[in-house]
Amino acid sequence: MASKTIQTTCPMDCPDTCALDVEVDGDRVVAIRGRKDHPDTAGFICSKVAKFAQRQEHVDRVLYPARRVGPKGAGRFERVGWDEALDEVATRFRAIAERWGGEAILPFHYGGSNGKLTDEFLDTLFFERLGASRLAKTICATPTKVVAEGMYGRMTGVAFEDFMEARLIVIWGANPRASNIHLVPYLRQARRHGARIVTVDPRRTLGERDTEMHLPVRPGADLPLALGVIERLRDSGGFDQEFLRQHCDGLEPLLEAASHWSVERAASASGVEADSIRRFADLYAESSPAVIRCGWGLERNRNGGRAVAVIIALPALAGKFGVRGGGYAMSNSGTYKVDVPSILGIESRSPRRLINMNQLGKALAGGAEYSPPVQGLFVYNANPAATVPNQQLVLSGLAREDLFTVVHEQVMTDTARYADIVLPATTFLEHHDLRAGYGSLVIGGVAPAVAPAGEAKSNAEVFAALAGVMGFDDEPFGWSAETAVRRLAAAIERPGPPLDAEQMLDGKMAGYDFPGASPVQFGNVFPRTPNGRIQLTPEVLGNDPFHFEPPADDFPLALISPATSRTISSSMGEYNLDRLDLTMHPDDAAPRRLADGAPIRVYNGLGEVHCWLRLDDSVRPGTVAMPKGAWRKASANGATATALCPDHLGTAGGACFNDARVEVETRGAGRGASNEGE
Repeated sequence: MASKTIQTTCPMDCPDTCALDVEVDGDRVVAIRGRKDHPDTAGFICSKVAKFAQRQEHVDRVLYPARRVGPKGAGRFERVGWDEALDEVATRFRAIAERWGGEAILPFHYGGSNGKLTDEFLDTLFFERLGASRLAKTICATPTKVVAEGMYGRMTGVAFEDFMEARLIVIWGANPRASNIHLVPYLRQARRHGARIVTVDPRRTLGERDTEMHLPVRPGADLPLALGVIERLRDSGGFDQEFLRQHCDGLEPLLEAASHWSVERAASASGVEADSIRRFADLYAESSPAVIRCGWGLERNRNGGRAVAVIIALPALAGKFGVRGGGYAMSNSGTYKVDVPSILGIESRSPRRLINMNQLGKALAGGAEYSPPVQGLFVYNANPAATVPNQQLVLSGLAREDLFTVVHEQVMTDTARYADIVLPATTFLEHHDLRAGYGSLVIGGVAPAVAPAGEAKSNAEVFAALAGVMGFDDEPFGWSAETAVRRLAAAIERPGPPLDAEQMLDGKMAGYDFPGASPVQFGNVFPRTPNGRIQLTPEVLGNDPFHFEPPADDFPLALISPATSRTISSSMGEYNLDRLDLTMHPDDAAPRRLADGAPIRVYNGLGEVHCWLRLDDSVRPGTVAMPKGAWRKASANGATATALCPDHLGTAGGACFNDARVEVETRGAGRGASNEGE
């Protein structure tokens, strides 16, 4: 049979939202390539998605519904039919609701690698009808989202292609080489045109030839660094007073906070040399256009939301708006709007209990604040056993024999191994969806390239089928995927004409129409705050908006768990990250007598991870890095970075992964060491 090519859109958790060509031969995926006719994708994609066919046919692919027959966590199951599996889920959920109330059931999910149809669509309607607890989806991007909304109303940011217009590009808390690779060609072109690039990160994420300077900030200390930059701008006359007068509210609290952070004090707290802070502030003041690419790495600590507010205030203070390539870029998800509850006929949501996903371990452990106790758990689009803070507490909760757990998943993840019922899920190559980019300014259709493997069903199909068993008769549960895509496409509001639903069903892409072709902040896009002005001190930061809370120092090394070229979440961790390494600066390894490649123990008061050492001077001294999204099998003791991460909360309930502090020693030496798994 001759192969054919299907067009579709990548829904992975990445700002790029690539246009894909999928070559198939029968029901086998032969190759996945970036489409050449899309300006951002430009014919190339990341290796993770290029190898996604490995997930399609992986030995751990879940092909049929299954019931647990062994201990929780052992991953032993027997095959059952769909009818039997759904009947058991419905029966158990009814029993839980009758005894404990609907709030004793918790849906756990995250939509980073899904579209509008496969997360927060029919699942929302189903759990609304069930009366289940609600989930605060705060594991990523919550502080940045609420701060940007409070300050600018989530104004559209600088488009990727307009980075070429900038004379100065600041990459703050982001690593485009790992999780935004289609920005990199624009950075290189800007560099060739004379732009200077500054990175602010505990690691050197771009090569020395690619950057003007690197500010190696300590994890959790971006706030004093940014306040020190503001104070330098004020001292050197770098404020645009006229812009501030015309467009900004809340200036005084910000300036009052900055007044306590001289460059020298900011240097002491942030770990960045005072001369570098001065040089950066002066460079920013004198450069136009100047753009700040604010990432999500800097939000992952108690000070994160406050730091984001100060950083994205800089373009207003220094007058960088109003020109192409000037301003800031973060998430562009606010560029479009869609009212999903109205589509589904949900007139008003019931005021049910809200549980923060970062504290899943505490919720499963119970306690006075969790009444009724969580007795039923439905996990989909997520792998909390590997990704949620305080991993040992999460695993302890998942191991409860009295917890009825359903996992709808593509492959047998660490979480699926704890399920009572496992349901097979389609991949994005096997179903329809609609994906809106949050970096690239596009909306794309996700079209099936091959038939579902085994008996896999999409999220929408599963919740529709389960609703039928439960007796929920809302009209949307009867919609086909094609009907749902058409309803969504018709309801999406965006700059430009209505979406063509048929093009979306065919896997095509649509851009946005801005006057002048691309968004220019304070040119053709403006703040969407209630009064149309920038709120430099957003209410979400509370009564002490710019207070700096020094990170804990109970252990000497700061642990960060960033995205890498192999994993930006736990997706594809089954084949893309076989061994877990900790990256450490040689200056930290020498006094600990640690050699490159050595088996090590990384520990703190929450747990320990047995992995291997990788020496690299790209990470600043005093900071170590362990990849985000690793599966438990990648380490020697079944623990990953989240075993070391606290579950306390930051701004708006955001995760604080980078508040982890650890010590490192050779495995086999010292207290409590083990050679398990070697």
